[in-house]
Amino acid sequence: MSAPHRFEKVLVANRGEIAARVLRTCRDLGLATVAVYSDADADLPHVALADEAVRIGPAPAAESYLSVTAILDAARRTGAEAIHPGYGFLSENADFGAAVEAAGLVFIGPRPETARSMGDKAAARQLMAARGVPVVPGHDGPEQDDDRFAAEAARIGFPVLVKAAAGGGGKGMSIVEDAGALPAALAQARRLARSAFGDDRLLLERYLRGPRHVEVQILGDGRGGVVHCFERECSVQRRFQKIIEETPSPGLDAATRAALCAAGVAAGEAIAYRGAGTVEFILDASGAFYFLEVNTRLQVEHPVTEATTGLDLVAWQIRVARGEALPAQADIQTSGHAIECRLYAEDPARDSLPSTGRLALFEPPTGAGVRVDAGVVEGSEVGVFYDPLLAKIITSGDDRATAIDRMRGALRRLRVGGVTTNQALLLAIMRHPAFGAGATTTGFLGEHFAGWAPAADEAATTRRAAIAAVFLARARKAAAGHLPALRSGWRNVPFAGQREQLTHGDAVLALETLYRGDHAVVQVGGVAVTVRGPLDRPEVDGVRQACRVVEDADRLFVADASGVSAFGVVPLFPPPADEGPAGGCTAPMPGRVVAVHVTPGQDVEKGHVLVILEAMKMEQTLQAPHAGRVEAVHCAPGDLVDAGAVLITLAEAEAGPS
Repeated sequence: MSAPHRFEKVLVANRGEIAARVLRTCRDLGLATVAVYSDADADLPHVALADEAVRIGPAPAAESYLSVTAILDAARRTGAEAIHPGYGFLSENADFGAAVEAAGLVFIGPRPETARSMGDKAAARQLMAARGVPVVPGHDGPEQDDDRFAAEAARIGFPVLVKAAAGGGGKGMSIVEDAGALPAALAQARRLARSAFGDDRLLLERYLRGPRHVEVQILGDGRGGVVHCFERECSVQRRFQKIIEETPSPGLDAATRAALCAAGVAAGEAIAYRGAGTVEFILDASGAFYFLEVNTRLQVEHPVTEATTGLDLVAWQIRVARGEALPAQADIQTSGHAIECRLYAEDPARDSLPSTGRLALFEPPTGAGVRVDAGVVEGSEVGVFYDPLLAKIITSGDDRATAIDRMRGALRRLRVGGVTTNQALLLAIMRHPAFGAGATTTGFLGEHFAGWAPAADEAATTRRAAIAAVFLARARKAAAGHLPALRSGWRNVPFAGQREQLTHGDAVLALETLYRGDHAVVQVGGVAVTVRGPLDRPEVDGVRQACRVVEDADRLFVADASGVSAFGVVPLFPPPADEGPAGGCTAPMPGRVVAVHVTPGQDVEKGHVLVILEAMKMEQTLQAPHAGRVEAVHCAPGDLVDAGAVLITLAEAEAGPS
């Protein structure tokens, strides 16, 4: 079997951090590499990492990374002999795997028939139940009408979980608390499933409150041989998508761990699994576990397993695809502890609303026991077409406490400017006593972080604003180009300072900078801050620390040891502002209009759904801010809109007679 599969060139059919990660292992194994990219990704790191790169289409995934024809054509043009799908996109698409093999290429993944059986979550449930693996009570049959779902939900008992039968990653999934909410949940789940997977079939499961989500990493040779690489805990989630993973799970004793890993191996053997895959389970408070699904691909969180076992899972995917033998189960050992945090471009204080923009500042942390898998670099554009994952931060140590401490340090040292991220939330979780105690369930965020917002550090903001003011003074002096002998900030009226206005969030900061000998005194909101020395290591009120100031158009980012502050520079002579619409709604981010629920002349109440917008694989429901009449509709389903675009103009309702 091995001889026909000795390939030397691999095409990676993905983007971002996973493409870069796979390319590095291919290079380490001496393989030639090919990257693919859309118009939006031409400058991403994975493109530069590969020996060759091929443009496969415009930014929308359906026209690029989901185009089987474009990817196979790229393989043909470059002479690639094998294709690695990464995760997401086509990684679990059985038809893609079959097309790769039909083209005479090696698919570095499971056999198409395996992906087909497990990609259908309903069929997977049925198969595992037949094999004696416990499954959550639910409905996975072919009857897909709303009436049947309503009857099954009544039988199962509320709350229930609506899931996409062909899905993964939490897309198309929602909790339904009562019968009245079921029709809307089914409609939304079908729409999201159709958009993400091209298949709108659904399944229903009883929703277990507060379980742990634990998964088993397996490797299979495709001939019935399967080994496990122990388990990972993935309970800390938002919208059913994991944000923190670790291994080993802090919630398992030795006996449960052994039983769980054995069940994972049994599931892999049942389908003669080939390559790297994950068998996912949920555990209730008693320790009983239930099968969820088999993810027939590499998982986002695979680095924590690599950190504790010493295995390179991508290398083993390639070895299996070449026909090589699996490692013996006895040779797979685990040691220490590892944690992964997913860094997303999103705002946790605004229901994790995705954030877009240019990464004017991006400095990943380094240090002992720290690994960062990033899909972006400083200067990268974060757009609306793909998942908002920027990077994965992985820390490891001899024990869980060490891994947590290292993660806290890594998150403190991480510097990001240009988009809003979940960095502060991740750090808050690492500091939370419940996380430290290992008391994590799928309800962890809702229980401990509902309504969470990052605490404002006014002292740090004031300090960084002072540094920004000194930076602006020096920049304007350098740009002036006259009287070079005069030092920056010189005035013939010694009591007059240089005045600036900066914005920080919704606040406007008035600053006045006065130079006194070798230092500057900056007045910020009635507080005097003394700044001296070079701005890459300034001394601020007697404390010196490393600092970086980045100017990006009309924005300034000031980063120091405790974080990053973003400031907008108010121009000295601002142009007149355009008057916006009196009411209605605007797009909170760039995206695609999914549905418009009103027409001109329609009367609406406050909270009425006006528009549904999709961005970064998420739906945003935009509601009427007040009662009134729709004056105009400025969008239609399918339109791509920019952030701030006016979608609906709404006149306020006239007050009735007193």
